[in-house]
Amino acid sequence: MKNKRIVFIDFEYFDNLGVGYMSSVLSDAGYEISVIDLRDGKKEILKVLKESNPILVGFSLIFQYYIQEFAELILYLREKGIDCHFTGGGHYASLACENLFDIIPSLDSIVRFDGEYTVLELVNCIYNGTDWKKVNGIAYKYSGIITINPLRPIEKNLDNFPYPMRSPLKEYALGKKFATLIASRGCINNCSFCSVKEYYHLSSGPIKRIRQPEKVVEEMELLHRNKDCSVFLFQDDDFPVKTTKGTEWIERFCKEIKRKRLTDKIMWKMNCRPDEVDYKSFGMMKEHGLFLVFLGIEDGTNIGLSRIRKHITVEEILKAVNTLGKLDIGYDYGFMPFHPASTFSSIKENFNFLKTICNNGYASVTFLKMLPFYSTAVERELSRAGRLKGIPGFLNYDFHEESLNHYYVFITDCFLEWKGDNNGFMNRAKWARNYISVFSHFFGLIPELPGLKKEVCRIIDESNTFFFDMLDELAIIFETGKYNNGNYDDLNRYREKIKIKHDQYKEQINAILTNLIILKEVRQQIQSVIPL
Repeated sequence: MKNKRIVFIDFEYFDNLGVGYMSSVLSDAGYEISVIDLRDGKKEILKVLKESNPILVGFSLIFQYYIQEFAELILYLREKGIDCHFTGGGHYASLACENLFDIIPSLDSIVRFDGEYTVLELVNCIYNGTDWKKVNGIAYKYSGIITINPLRPIEKNLDNFPYPMRSPLKEYALGKKFATLIASRGCINNCSFCSVKEYYHLSSGPIKRIRQPEKVVEEMELLHRNKDCSVFLFQDDDFPVKTTKGTEWIERFCKEIKRKRLTDKIMWKMNCRPDEVDYKSFGMMKEHGLFLVFLGIEDGTNIGLSRIRKHITVEEILKAVNTLGKLDIGYDYGFMPFHPASTFSSIKENFNFLKTICNNGYASVTFLKMLPFYSTAVERELSRAGRLKGIPGFLNYDFHEESLNHYYVFITDCFLEWKGDNNGFMNRAKWARNYISVFSHFFGLIPELPGLKKEVCRIIDESNTFFFDMLDELAIIFETGKYNNGNYDDLNRYREKIKIKHDQYKEQINAILTNLIILKEVRQQIQSVIPL
């Protein structure tokens, strides 16, 4: 019997649902699927491929700025004798296939846009020995010429796909397993830093497709019943809180959770815009398991929000944060105060906004630089202005003020472990908050819990104050040019001070996490003797 093995290589920080859906379609057609994490390393990946001898390896290039790692891996695999069909897919691959062939010339093909049916036909052709170059929805390079085939009609009903194949579920917190899932694909908004709308517009399909809420809950129920999953992390770009029919979708979703008697058995997190948050609908969602919301804020000034086409105001953002606070729903946020038009003045204004939404000790300070992702308005504007630097796939830019470049690099380096490391303070603080949410939902309120929650808020509030103090003091040093006067000893002292404080706050948070684990074990022992 012919080998029917297919291997996907992706970045498995969370489940890669794109790979999961393709794997399910291929599995239903009789193919054997394996998924490898890019972070397993070249030697381990090579070993797996030699043992499995697949007919196709698919590389999920969903993160544009990880393409270099994929390029190095693919070159290594070819040099080591892996000669099967290599295909790539993802947003950047779909939008910039010519660039990707230049970066990774060892790819045989690129699957553009939704890959479920395209990959199936591609694999069938390879397996049967027929001409795969005629498959709609792919691009390929032959004899130095790139050919882009016509697109395949997009699947308008996402519920026609089988549920995605998943790796064994991992623990979220306190023994509770989690899974990622989607209720929709696409986004109707058109923010200048994002290519999602452009991606789905070019795919010749609807800008946004939404699953039936009953099917979403059915998937959650199956995962809960068959895989003991209790925590669900929705990965939608914009969860369908509000649609053209108002809140009908979310009302049906919550009603179905109740009908399936899942309310006390599950928790879930989702992403949305601040202007979609209202007290009534979010109160209803909390009653049905919502515990965490990721808000796409991005800027804390009305001028900045208008520039990036968010079509919201600072007042709406503050209202959303206050509403979530009143409902005791946790929130994380996206924030990019460093952007192509940044000045020290705009940075200070944005940090002052952050002080407002991080003053309750619940959310930690975090921020990013806006990157010029391919096919975004930001990338086009920087290109026209001649400000892009680097090579395709890895483009960046400098700020107008050289001292601001130095400031950004320095604070990014100083706070790298604090806010960028999985075991850094910010991530540990989030987990302390999440542990408390999980504990209260599944193990019940105990006398110690309010005190622990208050202590977490105190630590985060104190750390935020220190963080802002450092940002403000360093901004003065860099804006005034003092860092150019040989005062590098002062900067080193700042670096050392930040490191010391980071370790102190992290130690305090870790103590709370340890305490919660102990309390959970005690609670479970009591429940096993006296059911609560």
